[in-house]
Amino acid sequence: MGASRSSGTTDALGPDEEPDEPGRADGQGGPGGPDGQGASSVPLDSGAGAGAGSGADSGAELLAALLDGMDAALCAFDAGGTVTHWNREAERILGWSAQEAVGRKGFAGWAVRRADAHEVQGRLMAAMDAPGRQVHEFALLRKDGSRVLVRTQSARVLGAGGKPAGVYCAFSEVHAQIDLERAIALSEALLEDVSWGVVLVDVDLRPTVVNAYAARALGGSRTGLLGRPLGELVVQGVEELEAALAHVLAEGAPGAPAEFWVTLRTAEGERRRCWRSGFLRLASPLTEEPVPLGVGWMFRDVTARKLAQQEADRLRFRTGQLHRAARTVSECEDPMEAATSLLDFALAGFADHVLLDLMEGERLVRTAATPADAPGPCLLVAGGSIPVRYGPGHPALQAVERTGSVRTSAGAGVGAGDPEGAAAWAAERRWPRDAAHALSTVLRSRGRTLGVLTFLRAANRTAFERPDTAYAETVAARVAGAVDLARAVGPGAGE
Repeated sequence: MGASRSSGTTDALGPDEEPDEPGRADGQGGPGGPDGQGASSVPLDSGAGAGAGSGADSGAELLAALLDGMDAALCAFDAGGTVTHWNREAERILGWSAQEAVGRKGFAGWAVRRADAHEVQGRLMAAMDAPGRQVHEFALLRKDGSRVLVRTQSARVLGAGGKPAGVYCAFSEVHAQIDLERAIALSEALLEDVSWGVVLVDVDLRPTVVNAYAARALGGSRTGLLGRPLGELVVQGVEELEAALAHVLAEGAPGAPAEFWVTLRTAEGERRRCWRSGFLRLASPLTEEPVPLGVGWMFRDVTARKLAQQEADRLRFRTGQLHRAARTVSECEDPMEAATSLLDFALAGFADHVLLDLMEGERLVRTAATPADAPGPCLLVAGGSIPVRYGPGHPALQAVERTGSVRTSAGAGVGAGDPEGAAAWAAERRWPRDAAHALSTVLRSRGRTLGVLTFLRAANRTAFERPDTAYAETVAARVAGAVDLARAVGPGAGE
């Protein structure tokens, strides 16, 4: 078992030894004895040669230091029920020092109420007759008279002949034990299939533990993701994520969750996701100074909610723009001025360029446009309308033919990876050189096709999507009404 904390003594009760005097309770070896030694402790030089004393002394000091360094309280009894060992944690919990505890017969009258002493002692010493550990809960007495509920684990100690020679008992306060069990249960629950992702990242920013939710989100298995750099899993956005993890390691967790947009590489291709993330710095509880073990990263996929929020914000903004445009257009005397004013409002946050091509006979002619080389307002073409030389299959001609809308893009990687290719693609379609995405929609009024409206975006923006088409068609309907009015009233009608 080990040595008591009595100075200059070693214990005769160990896993392979018989007690010298089992059941000794005459007080001569207890705390009231002449040398203050424990009941089963003997002087180092007792029965040992001069050459063995130094080694025994070192072993006793080492064993005493190990016992005192334990996180759990520990005491031991010989076969007669006399306390032989008492470490610092036991002293901290109950207040009794080793000098006061070692050598006492049981707990009666000092560590347990006398009414409970017989039952407590019997349950503890019953471990001598049963293999394995026995777990009990007792109410013990502190030195100041207060009571504390402890949970004990007791087991027998066998002597050299294989016979029970005593009992050792490790105990801790029940609330501390429950706190530990709760912490373990919480960590195990978090790493199971919960409704958010949990990833433990080491100081090299590589996953060491991944729960089921996180494995699905990252597109791998729980074991296949371990030890892999995040850059192998995240195509875009990994720099921001790793910067956040490094900051937590160096400075601690941020005060609020953060949202990261990332692009993942999956078997089905790349997909863009938004993760709402929280971070915790993990430090070792076994050192005086906190040594970082890594970062606990918890996140939820909020892509659907963020997209819905963005769509609501976009719809709110576009509705506001149309409302302001309607108020401005109502003050325009010239219907064509009203059309270009309407397009100026529609461009904000929606596109980089707009082209207005109207039908004259069987041809489309350029009537109004934004500047091709720089941002600017939509203006009528000076010096009259210019016919546009659109080739067969041009999106504007397709829109006229289908009486609807057509979306097109330069293609994946053409914009940033091949700027010359993107410029050639735009020039071939008679569009500004920076155009990479286009949306052409027909102008219809009173059952007639009046022309085509084309919105253009640069390569640094996303392609037009279905909600964008609905907005463009709403704008086109209002522009068509203004153009139809201009043709109906003729030049100078507002003068």
